[in-house]
Amino acid sequence: PLKNYTIDMFSPSIIKDDSKCIRCQRCVRTCAELQGVNALTVAYKGDKMKISTFFEKPMNDVVCTNCGQCIIHCPTGALIERNYIEEVWSAISDPTKHVIIQTAPAVRVGLGEEMGMEPGERVTGKMVAALKRLGFDSVLDTDFTADLTIVEEGNELLSRLKKALVDNNKDVKFPMLTSCSPGWIKYIEHLYPEYLGHLSTCKSPQQMFGSLAKTYYAKARNLDPSKIISVSIMPCTAKKFEAHRPEMHDSGYRDVDYVLTTRELAIMIKQAGLDFKELEPAKYDRLMGDSSGAGVIFGATGGVMEAALRTAYELITGRDVPFENLNIMPVRGVEGVRYASIKIEDPLKEWAFLDGVELKCAVAHGLVNAKQVMDDIKNGKSDFHFIEIMACPGGCLGGGGQPIPTNPEIRQKRTEAIYAEDADLPIRKSHMNPEIQKLYNDFLKEPLGELSHQLLHTTYTKRERY
Repeated sequence: PLKNYTIDMFSPSIIKDDSKCIRCQRCVRTCAELQGVNALTVAYKGDKMKISTFFEKPMNDVVCTNCGQCIIHCPTGALIERNYIEEVWSAISDPTKHVIIQTAPAVRVGLGEEMGMEPGERVTGKMVAALKRLGFDSVLDTDFTADLTIVEEGNELLSRLKKALVDNNKDVKFPMLTSCSPGWIKYIEHLYPEYLGHLSTCKSPQQMFGSLAKTYYAKARNLDPSKIISVSIMPCTAKKFEAHRPEMHDSGYRDVDYVLTTRELAIMIKQAGLDFKELEPAKYDRLMGDSSGAGVIFGATGGVMEAALRTAYELITGRDVPFENLNIMPVRGVEGVRYASIKIEDPLKEWAFLDGVELKCAVAHGLVNAKQVMDDIKNGKSDFHFIEIMACPGGCLGGGGQPIPTNPEIRQKRTEAIYAEDADLPIRKSHMNPEIQKLYNDFLKEPLGELSHQLLHTTYTKRERY
């Protein structure tokens, strides 16, 4: 180990502890070759050699996207997620606090691996049972707000198409880029800030959930929002940074108070002494716990695109997407960049201007592929309407907070589990989720409405390129 080591704890997502570093350079290669970010580099020579950043700045100040792929590949724990377990235990044990928890779709297909189960085993029911045993007051599902994100994002895409094709508004930006992956958001803020206007203004499902927890949920449960502690379990280290963003306080409170990774949840379950394999499966609590299959597939690359197309196509035509069992196969797969198009025929009267339009879409996962997509846009080679980008290889199920090891074979098994969960659910389209319909009827009133803009949409920030 280094003699004059430092511990970088400035980032809300990642801790870099040089005392544990064996200088194997796996993190440097991961950041450069897998993600194309180059936030980590080798500094000095001989026995003074160390893994560092540009001018030895803190990780929080450089182009690091907080994706956590370096953590997945670090063999010694020199790079590790920022741990919030103690804060969450403290909140649970405080009788004056109402602690609610949301679980991301990719967690349910990864958590079992930490408990000695095979990769790709779905443990949704056991996970919910464990969270209730741990003492959370309400166990809810991020898939619910994934459905909400699709309704908002689908309507935003249609709104942009209308402004461009009917109103001839030259300021409308195409292609529209998804905004669910916080690693991707920080990447574009650093490296392509001139294209921030192309991003969907929708918050991610995690942050939509957080803002509704302290408004809609608090009102329905007759709770003081200041007493609600909102916790999320994510497959992602960048979500910790996202929860800290100053833009994420639209409810008047911080939307999400603490973010734990899949690995951190596994630690809590073990600390509590629960025999995970023997737990009787339980169901999510109501109000913000119901989801469609479209919300579940958010965890896989191409899932956001598929969910959005299932909803947008039906809004335009009144019919299901023309794919067997709603499975839009062209956007699924493991290729770094994938392309799909759907021709709109015989639309509803309101959308007659889209008749004959070929809706062109692309999907990219891993930031090295995101660079390829963005360079195509920059060079005028992109004629797409809608592009989904996820920072991690495989999407969220290959996230930096998932169980280690995460390799292509394990990612494939997790992917199969996510699509199996989608196929098993009775509702497969986001806008058909009855809890989403109730949310609009009782609270938000309409997609892209005034309250939606206040609570569910956000802005982005240009960042320096160090």
